[in-house]
Amino acid sequence: MIAIPRGPQRIVCLTEEATEWLYLLGEEARIVGISGYTVRPRRAREEKPKVSAFLSAKIDKILELEPDCVFGFSDLQADIASALVKRGVQVTIFNQRSVDEIFSMLYQVAAMVGRADDGLKLLEGMRARLLAIEAAGRALPKRPRVFFEEWDEPHISAIRWVSQLVGIAGGDDIFPELAVQPLGKDRIIADGAEIVRRNPDIVIGSWCGKKFRPEKVAARAGWADVTAVRERQLFEVKSADILQPGPAALTDGVEQLHRIVLEWSARHG
Repeated sequence: MIAIPRGPQRIVCLTEEATEWLYLLGEEARIVGISGYTVRPRRAREEKPKVSAFLSAKIDKILELEPDCVFGFSDLQADIASALVKRGVQVTIFNQRSVDEIFSMLYQVAAMVGRADDGLKLLEGMRARLLAIEAAGRALPKRPRVFFEEWDEPHISAIRWVSQLVGIAGGDDIFPELAVQPLGKDRIIADGAEIVRRNPDIVIGSWCGKKFRPEKVAARAGWADVTAVRERQLFEVKSADILQPGPAALTDGVEQLHRIVLEWSARHG
């Protein structure tokens, strides 16, 4: 008798967002390998073999796991994808850079594992919360100017979904023109004096896994009169919570941004 498989049964996730999403869907048993950078959910690190970084992967180890599908993220993983495809592995690389694209990616993964309806319910809950946060942000008497820094040396400003979430949370990204650039190298702010000139009310650091150092930011040459420094509005949102283009950013990440904005608003109301 011919069986019809209900989606891939042995999945390798090269980045964290697919892993977290499959756990939220209750489909973690399908995962046979994960990224070494995975921290959400915490139990995934204890339960699943680590087979990749971000720009590199243990191709032989992945092949030993006999995956019937590999999920990855961005054109930066094209070489990994190519190596696996040449070995006969099915690979799906998502390239989500906006909030809408994150929702689309999550729905597609849910559909691929036969959980489209359940996935849609979870996504509708996330969307409803985002709309509520956005409404609260619009009701603020004043919106803070926000500099979101993905890296410090050189300065790299927020990627598109982060910039959008800052806006949803009630703030205004001070480098909106850079947010549309998909690659970090294209969001480099060559002259730090431009950040000073735009004078953010809040600085939020998320240094891609490196601990944010507010005292280091405050000590930057020429930054003493920046409003965020003068008023000690220097905060960290961990990269796993906001730079993951998946469930984390749409939940914990935006909630942290919103709390920061609300606290600022309470001080300036």
